[in-house]
Amino acid sequence: MTSSLDLLTLLEEVRPIAEEAGDATLRFYGQTQSAAKADGSPVTAADQAAEDIILPQLRSLTPDIPVVSEEEASKGLTPHVAGNRFWLVDPLDGTKEFISGNGEFTVNIALIENGVPILGVVVIPARREIYCGAGPGTARLTDADGERMISVRTPPAAGLTVVGSRSHGDAAAMDEFLAGRKVAEFRPAGSSLKLCLIARGDADLYPRLGTTMEWDIAAGHAVLIAAGGRVETVDGKPFKYGKADYRNPHFAAFGNLT
Repeated sequence: MTSSLDLLTLLEEVRPIAEEAGDATLRFYGQTQSAAKADGSPVTAADQAAEDIILPQLRSLTPDIPVVSEEEASKGLTPHVAGNRFWLVDPLDGTKEFISGNGEFTVNIALIENGVPILGVVVIPARREIYCGAGPGTARLTDADGERMISVRTPPAAGLTVVGSRSHGDAAAMDEFLAGRKVAEFRPAGSSLKLCLIARGDADLYPRLGTTMEWDIAAGHAVLIAAGGRVETVDGKPFKYGKADYRNPHFAAFGNLT
């Protein structure tokens, strides 16, 4: 079932799980109550409601594949993932965006194999957008206009559109990273939406020069790969998943850029 030949079938089975979780988050949208996790980051009832939908369904669908999810991990409930495959789940990425009500929060499910995201679903519940992909050339977006294939773009002559975090950022570090590149626009955005904007050809580059966790970006990374893009560490090394603490190094996501 989970061989590379079956990834598109698996994607179609995982996608409705992510959609159901996205619908669950909307039941709490507009509420501003949150609690603080051990690391000080906020968590809402929507985070837990989405996770409560995703985890049992993934474990039923693929009982042989362990699942790492943000909210369980925050409670110290992290399975052993020494094998080649595991799921990475962020039931609600962009909790600050959720609380602020700007709509830029996402539900993220990714399948990792040998350190690489090979399948991903990103749902933006407030916008009714679904991004998914399972290998190069398979990236799709479903929105109010229907379903269509998406891909990264060749940057326009006017310069790059660079996306960055709406809630986190180091302006000086960003300026240093972008030195020498022709930038036409900087576009702030929340959550894994930034990776999806590159995948759909609306942006070209996303440098992340601050702390993130693997579950924050894995699903968007899978969609970006499917759309022809890539993610690297800032020193140009391959970006790998399954690190002991699931903490990411600084990285950059690229569209059709060298």
